[in-house]
Amino acid sequence: MSKYIHVSVAWPYSNGDLHVGHLAGAYLPADIFARYHRLKGNQVLMVSGSDAHGTPISVEADKRGVSPVEIFTKYHERFLLTQQKIGISYDLFTHTDTENHHQIAQEIFTLLLERGFLYLETQALLYSEKERRFLPDRYVEGECYICHYAGARGDQCDNCGNLLEATQLINPRSKNDPSDHLIVRESEHYFLDLSKFSGQLLKYLDKHEHHWRPNVVRFSRNFISEGLRGRPITRDIDWGVPVPLEGWEDKRLYVWFDAVMGYLTASIEWAKHTNQPDAWKHWWYNPDAEIYNFIGKDNIPFHTIIWPAELLGIDGIYNDATGISLPYDVPANEFMNIEGAQFSKSRNWAIWLPDILERYQPDAIRYYVAATFPETHDSDFAWDGFFNRVNGELLAAWGNLVNRMLSFAYKRFEGKVPVIDTLTDADKAMIARSEAAFEEVGSLIEQVRLREALQTAMSIVREANGYLDGRKPWQTIKDDPADAARAVYAILRVIDNLNLVLSPFLPFSAQAVHEYLGYDGQLFGEQHIEAYAENVRSHNVLVYDSSTAAGKWKKRALPQGQALREPKALYTKLDPEIIEQERAHLGAERVEHEIFV
Repeated sequence: MSKYIHVSVAWPYSNGDLHVGHLAGAYLPADIFARYHRLKGNQVLMVSGSDAHGTPISVEADKRGVSPVEIFTKYHERFLLTQQKIGISYDLFTHTDTENHHQIAQEIFTLLLERGFLYLETQALLYSEKERRFLPDRYVEGECYICHYAGARGDQCDNCGNLLEATQLINPRSKNDPSDHLIVRESEHYFLDLSKFSGQLLKYLDKHEHHWRPNVVRFSRNFISEGLRGRPITRDIDWGVPVPLEGWEDKRLYVWFDAVMGYLTASIEWAKHTNQPDAWKHWWYNPDAEIYNFIGKDNIPFHTIIWPAELLGIDGIYNDATGISLPYDVPANEFMNIEGAQFSKSRNWAIWLPDILERYQPDAIRYYVAATFPETHDSDFAWDGFFNRVNGELLAAWGNLVNRMLSFAYKRFEGKVPVIDTLTDADKAMIARSEAAFEEVGSLIEQVRLREALQTAMSIVREANGYLDGRKPWQTIKDDPADAARAVYAILRVIDNLNLVLSPFLPFSAQAVHEYLGYDGQLFGEQHIEAYAENVRSHNVLVYDSSTAAGKWKKRALPQGQALREPKALYTKLDPEIIEQERAHLGAERVEHEIFV
């Protein structure tokens, strides 16, 4: 029986291009997970979108001298194209500046207020006398008062991960002008009373901690044990979702409060767009559904404490019965560093996805990132590692197995799968080993142990190469063509199975192998970018049609005599010179393809 699986993916701030840290932290793990569950036959809804309202957008707009909407629109368009090229298979990738999102966010604010989960409080904030305005937290930097990291932001420390109060930073300064004199002034705001949810949140953690990653459980429990305090959910800013109260026209909902709602609002938008307006409830009001939040570790408290609290506070708003679904799992990844150093946009210490997609195959990028996922600790994207894994593993083990045997079969067996009468014990054992991979690898993917799942699949690829070296059909075809046919048929069966097993990780080359083996149609369906006018203004969305994917995660039965297609090499061999060439790009000035020219 199929399950309802909701894949909620962190919403990137649309203030700059995506980089490999984004890919490793949330987007590629989510895509692999979603592709597997679609093949398994489960009902998958994978949603995300651009976070249009965070102060990083306003900061970038001020820096460039343009409006926040121009910044958000430009980068949202680039997000769509970049993720399509790398193969992230959203059912809907939207953004937070839609009429749908505004309306639902305001409804949630109003309901929480009516139910007594919000309270008013006068807040001390940093005020810029030069700019004559309160400075949102991302406009402020200073020394962290917890770990004493020198470059902490006004809302969170990237070093220790703690949420911060900008006024408590040591030596706070304006990002716009470090010489600007900042003073503390008071402003009235609404707060979410998290303390009212402490008991429910502890029960929630008790229920799920056995299948959560230890770092997520530990961080969440420590967060609650330190005492839940109210957090402001409105702010003094002119870009964002308006506060739905008279007299609050100059203030907006705090981005952390409304952005996490995007998992729900995007689900509702998807349902409207597909002309089945209540379909989203299969995931959000279904006790058997499982909702997974794929995020980076810096977002843990927002998804294990704050978002569940918001959901508990609005339970029943869209359904007569209670029981809105909370996240089943929050598989937060650690950080992926670059050549041993932390990502830094200001120093251009980053590997930007639009750039490397111009130089390397998407499956080569996907393979290396998946093989080095920071699932339990920080990992490192190193160019020598990329070179070695792509050439020494992806190409030498899998690409070589596929290319040499499909080419051999196409040339020596008249372009068809060999027709045989029997198989040797060794042939049967190798086929059985490839069939067992569906259960082994699938179980690991379901536990979100994706790096181990890929390692397991590749170990079977190496076993297949060893089997082939023992059978040597390129030699036996001279003296015993029937035995060579048996070996070739067996290895084609193995390739067929392993291609499906690897397909969530390597969708582009998997489709090619699928076609080389003589199959028609799409393994996963199709992605496309479209514009529709469901909102006040039309907006582009990334939509994935997975209708052809369901039920394919099972052992294959390659028909004897099936016509093959002439194969081509799956992967491009990398030149060792790329290592130093790519390292030279790090820290160098980058022109973002004249995006704002």
